[in-house]
Amino acid sequence: MSLVAGLTKLGYDSGIFTLMNTQWGWPFVESLHFVGLTLLLGTVGLFDLRLIGFGKQIPVKALHPLVTIGVFGFLLNTATGLMFVVSDPGQYVYNPAFQIKVLAIIMAGINLAVFYRLIAPLIRNLPDNAPVPGPARVAGFISLSCWCVVIAGGRLITFYRPPEFWCIWC
Repeated sequence: MSLVAGLTKLGYDSGIFTLMNTQWGWPFVESLHFVGLTLLLGTVGLFDLRLIGFGKQIPVKALHPLVTIGVFGFLLNTATGLMFVVSDPGQYVYNPAFQIKVLAIIMAGINLAVFYRLIAPLIRNLPDNAPVPGPARVAGFISLSCWCVVIAGGRLITFYRPPEFWCIWC
């Protein structure tokens, strides 16, 4: 069974396809997706900007608890994003904008793992007005860049609908 066939079957079997094709299903899930994006970028984006060097008067440790809200936003986006994909897998699986979006999410995840494994211990006990170390600035820049690519890729999905035979690696 192909990836598209498997995702289509999942959409039908779970009832997601039916929900998404009601009058209010897609708009409601799209609204939840934007709420998740707002929670994610409003918190993680703010933290990343602080790491990069904006808002130096704000202690990094004061912003870090907001990241939990961003995690909730990411989980909400993951759930709603999967609902979109299983509702019309061909529109997503073969779409280069979606593929770039997924790649950027993976890169953001790798950056997050590296940040918490190697960099977070460097900034955990920084004095309030101390400059952020270079590696933390780089991690913040990578994170913010990845999320900007995710947003752009998400917007471009609806503007580019390639035929299924287009993707030679799918």
